[in-house]
This record gives sequence, structure tokens and C-alpha cells, in this order.
Amino acid sequence: MSALTADAELELPRGTSLWTKVRRNPSLTAGLILFGLIVLAVVLAPVITPYKPDHQDLLNILRDPSWKHPLGTDQLGRDELSRLLYAGRTDLRVGVLAVLFPFCFGTAVGTLAGFYGGWADTIVMRIVDVLVAFPFYVLVISLVFVVGTGTKGIYVAFAIADWVVYARTVRATTLVVRESDYVAAARVGGLGDLRVIVRHVLPNTISQAIVYIMSDVVLVIVAVVTLGYLGLGAQPPTPDWGTMVNDGQQFLTTHWTLATLPGLAVVVTGLSLSLIGDGLADVLRPR
Repeated sequence: MSALTADAELELPRGTSLWTKVRRNPSLTAGLILFGLIVLAVVLAPVITPYKPDHQDLLNILRDPSWKHPLGTDQLGRDELSRLLYAGRTDLRVGVLAVLFPFCFGTAVGTLAGFYGGWADTIVMRIVDVLVAFPFYVLVISLVFVVGTGTKGIYVAFAIADWVVYARTVRATTLVVRESDYVAAARVGGLGDLRVIVRHVLPNTISQAIVYIMSDVVLVIVAVVTLGYLGLGAQPPTPDWGTMVNDGQQFLTTHWTLATLPGLAVVVTGLSLSLIGDGLADVLRPR
């Protein structure tokens, strides 16, 4: 790790602002634009399409794309574009909200465990080892079965299973930062542990968690879509990309778009978030 300053400044060339570095990062710029377009589309879903996602037109079942239905209709006569956009609302909302608690809790636990060490660090790492021993998706699906299907079960499952990665990542960085000269100087200067952690440790360790959160949102969205495909995610009539893939797979030979477009939406969303994560890794690299 390069030398860390007490002010925990980001590694920027002299006279270059953070915003300038963001604009000069092609991965971050492309990711932000792509993800921004996706968010704009799902937010403006009521404006883009006049249909509700659960509106049925039984006289127009499995119709091909037309001016009335740009992406056609499904087996129940529901507008595919409406369902695609409203399903994006569901999956993006769940994907973002489901990582907030793991991010905050895992970062706090990892920081405290790495800073103080001793028995607290041992207990935390043993809990982390136990949770990591289980395959992630198996653990999430099992927790959803226990807690109950739907978005509530998803939130609880990820709160229990997902914080360990943040805790382990931040702890490893904190173990290095706590031995730095400026932390020792702050302690000698009479600063309390809380002030040292907040002012000198966290600014140099939290960037790792911020970078990872982008990848984690992708992981959560894929998990949400998987749960929806298995019937454990958002329950009808709430639209969900996973449910749309499940419903459309039986029509792959005749109406392939019913299952392909929701899958493509997941891929494009994951690509945009991955680009943002790669860009943040460069912009938030600490000095």
C-alpha cells in the first residue's frame, strides 16, 4: 500500500479535481450513462407505456410487436414492454435496498474487528468463516424458504448472508491502516478511538467496500431474478424479470422475445454496474 496521509485524500494529480478524474475515466462514464438510461426508463415507465403491468387483453394473446404493443404481448395478453419496465423497477429497487444493510453492518463490524483485534476479531472471523462455508445461493435460497417468499424474505436473507464479504474486505484493509504512522500519531496526540476510526481509518478503508457494492448489487439482482424464476421472489401480480423468463421459456420456439428480453435486461444492467465498479476502483484508490 502506498503512503497514507492523515487527511485521507484521494490520489489525484495536483490541480485535478475528483469530478475531472471521473469524467476522464471511460469505464465509469460509460457505466454511469448506461445505468442512468436504465433507471430513467424504469422511472418513466408510466409515461413510456400506457398499460399497467397486470393489464390483460385476452383478445390479443401472444401478439407480435406492433405500434400498439412495441414488444408484443405474453400468454395472458399483457403488454411485454410494460412488464419489462415495471419488472426493472422491482428488481433494481430490491437489488439496491438489499445491499444497504450488509454494506453498513459489514463495514462497521470489519472496521471494529480489524482496529481492536483480540477476542472480538476472533469471534467475528469465526462467524464469517461459518457463513462463507455455505455456497452463497444455497444459503440465500434456504433463508428465503425459512423466512418466507417475497421481497421481505429477500431482504432478510441478504441481511444475514451478504455482510460477511464487506466485513472481511474492510477488516483486511483496517489491519494495515491501523499500523500506519498517522494513526499512531493521532493516538499519541490524544484522539479517542472513535475519532481515530471515523477521521483516519474509515476514509482509507471504506473505498474498498464502495467499489465492491457495485459488484454486490449485480450479485443481488441475479439472485433476485433467480429467486423469481424459482417462484420464491416477488409474488404475482408484481412483475419480475425472473418470473418473466420462467413464463416465457415455454414459448421459446414461437415467441423467443418473451424470455430473451428480460434476460438481456439483466445482462445490460449487470454490465453497467460492473463498468461503474471498475471505474470507482480507479477513482477511489487511496493515497
